[in-house]
Amino acid sequence: LIWPPTTCQLSSAFFINSILDQVLRGVRKTSYHLKMETEYPKYDTLLFDLDDTLYPLSSGIARECGQNIKDYMVEKLGIDKSKIVELSNSLYKNYGTTMSGLRAIGYEFDYDEYHSFIHGRLPYENIKPDPILRSLLLSLPLRKIIFTNADKLHAARALERLGLEDCFEGIVCFESLNFTISDNINVNDEIFDIIRYLSDHEKPLSGLPKT
Repeated sequence: LIWPPTTCQLSSAFFINSILDQVLRGVRKTSYHLKMETEYPKYDTLLFDLDDTLYPLSSGIARECGQNIKDYMVEKLGIDKSKIVELSNSLYKNYGTTMSGLRAIGYEFDYDEYHSFIHGRLPYENIKPDPILRSLLLSLPLRKIIFTNADKLHAARALERLGLEDCFEGIVCFESLNFTISDNINVNDEIFDIIRYLSDHEKPLSGLPKT
């Protein structure tokens, strides 16, 4: 089950509670023709998107992240400031992330330096502990995986601020996603199969680093 990010301002705990209700009741479907009730296999893994999902958009993390990316393009890559907004929007639209787009069009930079610049200055103090969400997550009797397209350290910092650092069995992040991706890959050449990745890794994902 992949739980997508919310676009409204309801508590994330509400959505987790909805998942819990589905898991505990099971998913049933009645056949119209045979008038038989069929129970489908229950989920075995829950994949949670971290960013602007488990913590709110109002934290300002996304806004600051976007600004830091623009600053990096100007300060580190020497891109004309007047072209930044149009270019970053185009790269995000066509390549999924600005970073992937920058590499695809020929810019060379160190990934660790990039992540340090982008995420190292984020206002993590704006993310507040969520004990209700923590309780709900721990009550889910399934393997829980956290997802972010940022690096592992960003996930660790955000989860620690939320008080959720021990609620997940593993993480899918930049480091795990990019072992299949070459620097010059075309976005249409390869799509990361996250479901197959989870299935192939019984203990899939390395733990979170200490912050």
